[in-house]
Amino acid sequence: MPFTVDISKFRFAADKGTGVVGRRVLITGAGKDGGLGQALALAAGLSGAASIGVHFHRSYRDGFDLVDRLRAEGVEAFPVQADVTNMGDLWAMRSYVIEQMGAPPDLVVCNSGLTEKGYSFGRPLRDVEGEPLAMRRARVRQHFIDNLGESQLVLDTKIDGFLAMTHLWAGEALYHNQPARIVYISSRQALDPGVSVPGYAIANFAVLSLPEVLRVNLGKSGGLVSAFSICYPFIRTGMTDEYADNPKVFGRWQPRMLEPYEAAESCLELLARPVEQTAGGIYELLVEGTPEAPDIFWRRVQLHADVEER
Repeated sequence: MPFTVDISKFRFAADKGTGVVGRRVLITGAGKDGGLGQALALAAGLSGAASIGVHFHRSYRDGFDLVDRLRAEGVEAFPVQADVTNMGDLWAMRSYVIEQMGAPPDLVVCNSGLTEKGYSFGRPLRDVEGEPLAMRRARVRQHFIDNLGESQLVLDTKIDGFLAMTHLWAGEALYHNQPARIVYISSRQALDPGVSVPGYAIANFAVLSLPEVLRVNLGKSGGLVSAFSICYPFIRTGMTDEYADNPKVFGRWQPRMLEPYEAAESCLELLARPVEQTAGGIYELLVEGTPEAPDIFWRRVQLHADVEER
């Protein structure tokens, strides 16, 4: 697919990009044309990042197109192909990324992710009139296997991939004694699950725990590597375009779909905040107002468990 994005929409005011200026930025899942990862790479690159690592797995044509376009704008960009669920792939890219950047990345955006076609979670399949019992059993079995296989891929990509990226680059930051920031891209469905996408909702909820898990594990070194999670509402991408005109799907959250450049600009606004303010946080992006004049703002979310005595 050719590069189709209007990059003029990613030229934001200088104050928006203060969190990425001079940064070595690695963004996973940045290859797909029209996707959120591509938007984040354009926003960071055009806002003064020192270098951009454009990661992709299968979307290599789009990924190379993005790298070429960033370079044409004077941005130091390079491609990174790896399967985030394959630990050998991730370890192999380590030295390559450091070589390209001259040092480990000091801003890692974990954006890789898949969605699900959707299925009825926990509900039995409807009977088919005239279908023999043996045929129904075979159909139910195949439905079960196909659905869980789809969910497993989503879980592996989001949870295993994010955990591995954190372990790898936080370790490099500590070894090189260089501060680093990690951003985890999650979804509002982690907080308010939608129907028919159980793997997606569960995977994105797990992402919300990563900043705290990292902080606890780093201990006294916690000040060197910080992390926070972002819960986005519906953004118009190749995965969501079919829902763009269906208010039944996204209407409970927002008056219209967010465009990728709007989501990227909002991310820059968070990154422009002091590290100590965002560290360990979970941020939910809210969209209110009207489709013509949406009010887009962040709200910090606190997760807690209520403990009752016996």
